[in-house]
Amino acid sequence: MNVAEAEQFAISTLASGLSPTLYYHGLHHVLDVVEAAGRIAQAEYITDAESLNLLKTAALFHDIGFISTYNGHEAWGCQYVREVLPRFGYEQGQIEAICGMIMATRVPQMPQTKLEEILCDADLDYLGRNDFEPIAHSLYDELKVRNMVADETAWNRIQVKFLESHHYWTPTAIATRQAAKQQRLDALRVLVDAV
Repeated sequence: MNVAEAEQFAISTLASGLSPTLYYHGLHHVLDVVEAAGRIAQAEYITDAESLNLLKTAALFHDIGFISTYNGHEAWGCQYVREVLPRFGYEQGQIEAICGMIMATRVPQMPQTKLEEILCDADLDYLGRNDFEPIAHSLYDELKVRNMVADETAWNRIQVKFLESHHYWTPTAIATRQAAKQQRLDALRVLVDAV
């Protein structure tokens, strides 16, 4: 598999194909997930080249479905990678592993393998980071422009529900992100209760 060529293809496709109103699910998010997946994989002692290449590819392509559809983008993305990745020397089994990772990022997340757990945690890494506020606000803006959220009060309620139902999967994400995520949830509960 030629990961470098697949990466170049994914980045140029996302850069030209994603809507400019994907304030959260833009190329910047994909690159953030690629970085987080690599960091978590290293901390989780994933060292074999094939696993790391499959994880990186899945991270690069996990939101490519947004080019075509907003809801159900994961399934569309899987269909897309099945068509595209053979061009870059990916075998059927490798493509299915990548699709498994992409589909695992659907909410509610249901990862079945270690690599799926890593991608799920990388995809929502920001929930327990210092840049939570601006990233969460970019998702609010993205949903607002699509009439999927009424106002900030409704958004805060959605965030509380989401943070309450979400959990990290890998020991690394639990150790490094869970406490800060809980602080965000506590702060949002105060905001929601004040309304």
